[in-house]
Amino acid sequence: MKSFDQHDDEDRLKEENEFLKMKLMLEHGASFGGNEDMELPADVENEFLNNIAAFEKQFGERKMIKVFDKIGRPGHFKPVKDIPDNEIDHAWTELRDYLNEYHIDLDACSPNISTRELYRFTTDELFDHETDDIDLPGWSTNFIYDEFYPDPVYDNTRLATDNCISIILGKEPMEWTHNFKKENLRLNQHFPLAIEEFKNKINRFKEAYDDLEINELATTNCIVNSNKCEVTGIYSLTATLPSLKATAGKASGKETFELSGKWKSNIELDKEFGYWYIVGVVIEGIDF
Repeated sequence: MKSFDQHDDEDRLKEENEFLKMKLMLEHGASFGGNEDMELPADVENEFLNNIAAFEKQFGERKMIKVFDKIGRPGHFKPVKDIPDNEIDHAWTELRDYLNEYHIDLDACSPNISTRELYRFTTDELFDHETDDIDLPGWSTNFIYDEFYPDPVYDNTRLATDNCISIILGKEPMEWTHNFKKENLRLNQHFPLAIEEFKNKINRFKEAYDDLEINELATTNCIVNSNKCEVTGIYSLTATLPSLKATAGKASGKETFELSGKWKSNIELDKEFGYWYIVGVVIEGIDF
């Protein structure tokens, strides 16, 4: 059972929380609302609101600091050229652990980035990079190597498989097309197509089957040449036709068969915006 003092403290916290909310709304355009059944305890909400206010204050001042200064200007990390191959993994672990002590981390999405390159990038470039000088409980600064040096082979391979071929061959209707060019698209022998025509042909193919189950989807090659890229691969899937009506001497049932072959996805770089867009798809064994 709560004492009167505890009730008074909680009421004071609730009043302070309402004041903090109003201040954040007026000064920073914050919005509060949601499920009343999930109301936070007053002390937890107070800590949360104070952290937001502290962040807005520090972020509003927009002080910048070099990573090297933020981590105490260390002098004990060797140049990458002085580290033998059999020691580079340990050296990178030590360097990353040191960064983590200052709530800084570096990672890479592409598996093609070596440990040696991550070490080199950190000591030769990231140390000199400026970042927001924010120091708050639970706050961390995370860098992604690929944002500095994109790997178009890795990125376009994923784009072709995860955001193109797997979507086309799956049963779910194709809806999102933000990775595709909006006109002059190719789909097998159909060219040129606007994005809606492209999408409609694919969805009509999907609607002809009760189910489409991808058994294999693999990439065989990815070639990047300036602002053009071609990704190729193979696929196999099981297609299920709608149920057949019962006929004399035959029970009703569903017919399945296999579709397989090679596929190709052509991708082009929009130099103005720096994004790669899919401009053509050819899939053997499928009549769109």
